[in-house]
Amino acid sequence: MLTSFAILVAGFVALVWSADRFVFGAAALARNLGVPTLIIGLTVVAMGSSAPEMMVSASAALADKTDTAVGNAIGSNITNILLVLGITALLRPLSVSSITLKREMPLVLVVSVIAWYMFTDNYFSQTEGWLLLVGFVAFIAFLIVISRNQKETQDDPFVSEACDEIPSDVSTKSATFWLIVGLILLPVSSHFIVDSAVDIAQYFGLSDLVIGLTIIAVGTSLPELAACVAGVLKKEDDLALGNIVGSNLFNILAVLSIAGILNPSTIDASAANRDALVMIAATIVLIAMSLNFRGSRRINRVEGGMLLVAFFAYQGYIFSQIA
Repeated sequence: MLTSFAILVAGFVALVWSADRFVFGAAALARNLGVPTLIIGLTVVAMGSSAPEMMVSASAALADKTDTAVGNAIGSNITNILLVLGITALLRPLSVSSITLKREMPLVLVVSVIAWYMFTDNYFSQTEGWLLLVGFVAFIAFLIVISRNQKETQDDPFVSEACDEIPSDVSTKSATFWLIVGLILLPVSSHFIVDSAVDIAQYFGLSDLVIGLTIIAVGTSLPELAACVAGVLKKEDDLALGNIVGSNLFNILAVLSIAGILNPSTIDASAANRDALVMIAATIVLIAMSLNFRGSRRINRVEGGMLLVAFFAYQGYIFSQIA
């Protein structure tokens, strides 16, 4: 069992590092190929923090562990809001001023409700997976259209901060090298994570869904935590919050779609009856805190503490149901 834990930890370290290298290489290469900075900032960079979830979801689905893939997507969204945002807000209250984020937050709620509806029959079909993937492509196209609207985006703090994250002065050879390294290590590390997580789940009597909601969800959310902490330390509040909003959108539209497309199957009823509802509730809380009507538009430390308490209460409830 200690070996499985060691492999799991090593897998997460490799996953986070390879995801960072993948995004670095992809963004630098796209810049060298002449792709507009705004498009890179709103797509490649934004997608980067969800790369671990995508790879783990694919590995789990191919291993006939669709519940783990579903739990990873739902659990990551819950973790991003309750744990990652909670820690970030405790470090420094977050101000929300980005028009782009205000527009995307309600979209996160919409796609979360759609995902919940898909799970209500306790079966995740290939058709539903394809529908989510079409939604993902449409969302990327929407971002590209927005990025071309210079008048709307040039003064948006989130867009500006995202574009600043794009590496510059990187040779095409170096960018290609890191892109390939990321593409190789991402699936390899994901494979070891899923295998070791299954061993741990079996040892402790955890279901595939629970292991995805807990250990794997927290592990794959480490890039979001690192990005958010770095963002607030640099006083880039909108970028920190944007990492969470963008990741949650991608988790529903891209991560979940992979599971349905690769391995459509019956899923644990708790995904719809409990966990998707918690995800929706957490999203509503995020919107309420970020887009309040008092005009301050700040997520303060008290609210951050409340999010953390909610996260540990949710985790405690999940484990209390294991008998």
